[in-house]
Amino acid sequence: MRVRLHTLGCRLNEAETEAWARQLQARGCPPAGAGEGADLLVVNTCAVTGEALRKSRQLLRRLQRGNPRARLVVTGCAASLPDTDLGAAGIDLLVPNQDKDHLVEIAAAALDLPLMPESATAPAAAALFARHRQRAFVKIQDGCRYQCSFCITTAARGPERSRPLAAICAEVQGLHATGVQEVVLTGVHAAGYGSDHGSSLTDLLAALLEQTSIPRIRLGSVEPWDLPADFWTLFANPRLLPHLHLPLQSGADSVLRRMARRCKGDAYEQLVAQARAAIADFNVTTDIIVGFPGESAAEWQQTLTRCARIGFAQVHIFAYSPRAGTRAATMPDQVPAALKRARSRELHELARQWRAPILANQVGRTWPVLIEGPYAGSDDPPPAGDGAGYTPHYLLTRVRGGADPALLNRIVPVRIDGVSADGSALLATPVETSVGRAAAG
Repeated sequence: MRVRLHTLGCRLNEAETEAWARQLQARGCPPAGAGEGADLLVVNTCAVTGEALRKSRQLLRRLQRGNPRARLVVTGCAASLPDTDLGAAGIDLLVPNQDKDHLVEIAAAALDLPLMPESATAPAAAALFARHRQRAFVKIQDGCRYQCSFCITTAARGPERSRPLAAICAEVQGLHATGVQEVVLTGVHAAGYGSDHGSSLTDLLAALLEQTSIPRIRLGSVEPWDLPADFWTLFANPRLLPHLHLPLQSGADSVLRRMARRCKGDAYEQLVAQARAAIADFNVTTDIIVGFPGESAAEWQQTLTRCARIGFAQVHIFAYSPRAGTRAATMPDQVPAALKRARSRELHELARQWRAPILANQVGRTWPVLIEGPYAGSDDPPPAGDGAGYTPHYLLTRVRGGADPALLNRIVPVRIDGVSADGSALLATPVETSVGRAAAG
């Protein structure tokens, strides 16, 4: 059997899909190549917004048309909520979120799939090389105990459930054995890891640093609350990379109250200040929701002022769209679409301005960069042979000569020479060793 897996939505969905790919390949079910037919389709859907749900339905229809003989397994948030009609015709199996960690076993039994036992293949056979990934997403927990007024995730994924610490360490070490150089730890509420079994995110990170040898460990999106008191001390180990994505969502406390967020603006700024005081060059990125119900001109200005004061290297901007089943969808004073578009354009421009000094501050410095493949930036046609990767702080870097196959998936020290014309990436040159090759970490 050959399988094709599709993911929509968040990094947690990506982590789950990558885990299924490894499990299926270990049981003799390799990924279908480009232009090759698939016997099994697995789709991990998203329903966080109405648009995400529409894309999920659209993808399912396209896959059904293009693969009429393939078995179709559908899971994810769009398969787990009562108000989502995915069009059951043509779907062979629906796996709700609460069962998705066992998707491969469930599908094998329900669809009588001809899978080999896991012991039939060598452990390294389940690598991610078919997907050309040097970075892997690893799920550490699922679900959330909180209920932000715009979020459907609590209903779709249920209460918090943390994976056993030993299982996560084993997965990370197994990934490193197959050649993966960096893992990104993901969860719905990653900061709450271990709350259901007497552990903590600090315990998990300490164990990963002690019990695994993977060179780079990165945290994905982390809500700006419930972080353990001794959290920042762990970043003294350079393997734990100095970057966090901390969703702010709004800079106005009045909007944060309507969102039912647990962190006020001043507390968020204090958290960022703690991180930057404890770890040199610590990078913070964030999410902002534009046009939340009732967002006034004064509240919008508070968001811009607070963001400018903090200084983010990157801002993910989301124009609010009502999601049926959430409290925010029924709130009065929905912001007109034209005003949301105008505010989004304004924030995009300001975000570029905030990013510029952060990138400029890197010029002349040397950082280890994981070379992930050819550079494909939009600023200008890159010279043939330029590679792309990220600094420890998650700053995109265009590396001269980095597309050399000998450097792919290697951690290379590079000197930052400048910033790309569109301000999106650093420009760098590998640091040469005495034998004329770039040193690798």
